[in-house]
Amino acid sequence: MARLESETSRAIPESAALPARRLPIGAEPQPNGGVHFRVWAPKRNKVEVIIEGAHGAPAELQRDSKGYFAGFCAEGITGALYRFRLDNGDLLVPDPASRFQPQGPHGPSQVVDPTAFRWKDERWAGVPAHGQVLYEMHIGTFTREGTWEAAAAELPELKNLGVTCLEVMPVNEFAGDFGWGYDGVDLFAPFHHYGSPDDFRRFVDRAHSLGLGVILDLVYNHFGPDGNYLKEFSDTYFNKEHQTDWGEAINYDGHDNLPVREYFVSNSLYWITEFHLDGFRFDATQAIVDTSREHILSEITRTIRAAVPKRTLYLINENEPQHTKLVRPAKDGGYGMDALWNDDFHHSALAALSGHAEAYYMDHPGTPQEFISSAKWGYLYQGQRYAWHNRRRGTATFDLPPTAFVHFLQNHDQVANSGRGHRVHQFASSGQFKAMTALWLLMPQTPMLFQGQEFAASSPFLYFACHKPDLAKLVAAGRARELSQFPSVASDEMQACLHDPCHEDAFLRSKLDLSERQKPIHAEIYRLHKDLLTLRRSEPVFQRVQKRGDIDGAVLGPGALVLRYFAQGGNDWLVVVNLERDLPLTIAPEPLLAPPEARRWKKVLSTEDPAYGGSGTAPLDTEQEGWRIPGRCAVVLRPVPVNEGQIMSRIRMKGSAQEAKPKSQSNDQG
Repeated sequence: MARLESETSRAIPESAALPARRLPIGAEPQPNGGVHFRVWAPKRNKVEVIIEGAHGAPAELQRDSKGYFAGFCAEGITGALYRFRLDNGDLLVPDPASRFQPQGPHGPSQVVDPTAFRWKDERWAGVPAHGQVLYEMHIGTFTREGTWEAAAAELPELKNLGVTCLEVMPVNEFAGDFGWGYDGVDLFAPFHHYGSPDDFRRFVDRAHSLGLGVILDLVYNHFGPDGNYLKEFSDTYFNKEHQTDWGEAINYDGHDNLPVREYFVSNSLYWITEFHLDGFRFDATQAIVDTSREHILSEITRTIRAAVPKRTLYLINENEPQHTKLVRPAKDGGYGMDALWNDDFHHSALAALSGHAEAYYMDHPGTPQEFISSAKWGYLYQGQRYAWHNRRRGTATFDLPPTAFVHFLQNHDQVANSGRGHRVHQFASSGQFKAMTALWLLMPQTPMLFQGQEFAASSPFLYFACHKPDLAKLVAAGRARELSQFPSVASDEMQACLHDPCHEDAFLRSKLDLSERQKPIHAEIYRLHKDLLTLRRSEPVFQRVQKRGDIDGAVLGPGALVLRYFAQGGNDWLVVVNLERDLPLTIAPEPLLAPPEARRWKKVLSTEDPAYGGSGTAPLDTEQEGWRIPGRCAVVLRPVPVNEGQIMSRIRMKGSAQEAKPKSQSNDQG
């Protein structure tokens, strides 16, 4: 913000120019020069535009009956810096719909012309729900440079890995030099430390040229605590009747809510149309409280899909109560979105791998049945009592396709919530980590990797947020309290180890070292992920079950299970997983283990292959000993024909065994 000496302004009637507007708010350059401004400020009687370096008097915008101020400024040009002066005051504030804040949220806004960028993705058709492999990334830590340009240089390698769509953590402008992005205050302005708006566009254009989609994490449940000037324009951006865990609730359903809704619908349209994004991941949708006839998320979904009818958009939700109406069709009372993050799968997997049952892991024992049920139905809690919350949780999923769920072993929250930012491979055994990785990547649901997971990155991912000293103390204390829900982290010795989230070191330590992809141990894990994703992509059976859910499973032992992927013509596949010690099954009364007629099982992939740092895998199904399930390992099997010679050899072997039996052991007792 800045202060300005009093000047005489010149009024510009709204009718002085016919604006060619793309969105109802913000500063938009006009085809024949100049800039048209429009802002909602119902609590103000006068709004002026102050353009830095302009020789004329400030331009006064004209007020309409709904509290919008608008007008054309001939002195405005692309790249110009501007602020609003409200009611002749000496406080200058940025535009609530600023397209860029090159000096941060307290500085001036910049006029941006999105039409100047030359896109090359005319043939890009978007991102369907089926067949995706997501990759969650934080632009500031994905590379050492922490920029769009540096991240774009790594996109070919992500494509080579098998990723199909990038899920970018929030990039809205926020206060400070670093942060996760969930404290955004200028929702139309990409964070200036990552680069310019056109740098972001180049990133998306490059991704599309490689066949990669890009979706953006949007935070529509609260604003950040520093740099938010919305109340300077209207007090009704927020609704005091609702509460969130992170700040004031946004007014989607109270008095004067229509311009507020317009702000967020326009924001979603902005990212889709001006940045060619392929969709969104909506943060904590349970905190988006809206009792209107049409929920704001439903309105956004309907509006953005209609805006780009030739492009398929992909919309994901984080929803802690597990409300499946978010992904049900509008005709059935749903919001028409595509997928939900599945915390149930994550919690079961982490409980099995870590052995801990603290806090929100307490309702997930990590048993084999949980993984079978998750593969078949997505959510595990669909209305049962959830002890951690002492109430029922979840809604039914039996009619939903597997693509309605995003499964993950890591994400930004869960890695950081480990207290020290440890990744899964750092507290699970190597064998268990690899076995769970295979199970997860071959399940029918959409898998999502978190940056660095694919090569077992040595860097942690910590919570970090750059704030002013007074606010930094509150943030650090709040973070310590939040982590104290885990009794182990609440211990005195662990509290003493917690990092300061507002210290730059937390941010720098979280940066990936991408050279680890080629280093010993890391390279083996990277190869495993790449091979599993190749298998998922290349074998029709894994694609087919994602559409139809033709999958079943059985518990084989305390830590062992089998998933059978059914296909026509007897081309079923097995994924056998054992998180515990070797399991001999000399008798195996489980029909899912039976090979198709005239076929036998052949190993396709084992997580204990030496190529992945393993110690080898013996045959699982033998004529002499039956099944032997290797410990801490996952094995993928497919059927192959048994030729006539093998059949005769098997018959002779059985006959010889019968002849060798002592008579007392014969079935013939006479």
